[in-house]
Parts: sequence; C-alpha cells; structure tokens
Amino acid sequence: MLMIYDQETAHKTAKSLLQINAIKLNPKNPFTWASGWKSPIYCDNRIALSHPETRTCLAQKIAEQAQKIYGEEYVVAGVATGAIGIGMLVADVLNAPFIYVRPEPKSHGRQNQIEGQLDPDQKVLVIEDLISTGKSRLNAVQALKKEGIEVLGMLGLFDYGFDLAVDNFKAENIQLHTLSDYDHLIIEAEKSNYIEAHQISVLKSWRRSPSEWQPA
Repeated sequence: MLMIYDQETAHKTAKSLLQINAIKLNPKNPFTWASGWKSPIYCDNRIALSHPETRTCLAQKIAEQAQKIYGEEYVVAGVATGAIGIGMLVADVLNAPFIYVRPEPKSHGRQNQIEGQLDPDQKVLVIEDLISTGKSRLNAVQALKKEGIEVLGMLGLFDYGFDLAVDNFKAENIQLHTLSDYDHLIIEAEKSNYIEAHQISVLKSWRRSPSEWQPA
C-alpha cells in the first residue's frame, strides 16, 4: 500500500519543493527520463540538500513519521545515490545507525552492495527521495532481504502515484509512506500560478499512461 503522511504535510512538502525548484513542470517542452519516457515533470529532490531549512524540515518530518509507524529500534538505509543525503539526515535525527544500498555490488574490493555495518538480526527502514515505478527502489529492498535482513518498510519524500508502483510494492510486500505526491503537487502548482489551468489536463493524462504519453 502507498500512503501519504497527512494532508497538511503533503501540501507543505509539495510547496517547498516547488519553491526551491526541486520540481520542474514543463508540459509544453517535456523532459526525457533515463527510461526514455517523455515527461512534463522532472523531480530532483537532491536540490533540497542545498537548502538547510528545507532539508532539516523534510528530515524531521520523515523521522517523525518513522517513529510514529515503526518506533525506534532499526537501522536507517538510504538508497544510493539520491537518498544517501536525506537518509543520513533522518538517521541523525533519530540517532539511528545508517547504511546505504548500491544499485548493484561493487566490481572491486569487497564487492559490497550494502555499505555500512549491519548485523543479520537488525531491522531496516529504507529511505528514498523519489518513487516512480518503484523498481529500482525495490532493488535495494531485495538486496537487503537476500542477506536475511527484515525490511520494515519504505519512507519517501515524493511519489508519482503510478499504478505500476502500487503493483510493484504489493508484489514485494513492502509498505510505502511518502510526505507528498503528484496530486498534491498539481494542487500547489496551480494555487501558486506555477502552471496554467489548461495545463492540468496534460499533467493528469501523462500520469495515467506515462510510458505511452507524447506531447501534443
């Protein structure tokens, strides 16, 4: 199941990400993702790390959410590379151990995929900055499970809300909670005149079928 933390936090997070230009909307001249998808939106939540007030607020909100849902006895894991920064900040707020998980094992040295000290009997909470289809993020979960580690769930900053992501998280039996999502972003973007009213339908149509969407 994919869930947002609460309505107030969802709106404030979306507004903050827009204000620091971490999220860019351009339905007229869409971006091209690494997957080849054409998209009217591009999120780079790592930009938040350059804004002390924003990053502190986001880390505190995720930590607050983590404590509310999972308590305090776990290791925090950031997914490399985008969530290493925010994951470390969350771990610091929680005073919890921190590790990070690479997309794949290193080809040299100890050939680690999981970096940091982690014992088999410890539980792990995964932190992400952005969830699209969920596949690459769930790769980190699979790497932890392969080592016999219990993964409590995943917390993130922002979720596109794709049906495919819902299916992927369900298949992996992992619950995802995020501070904000695409629907709240569109509301805040329209309220702040970041986008024009007629562009809303374009943004909504893209989200329904992102792999097939093409600009008009």
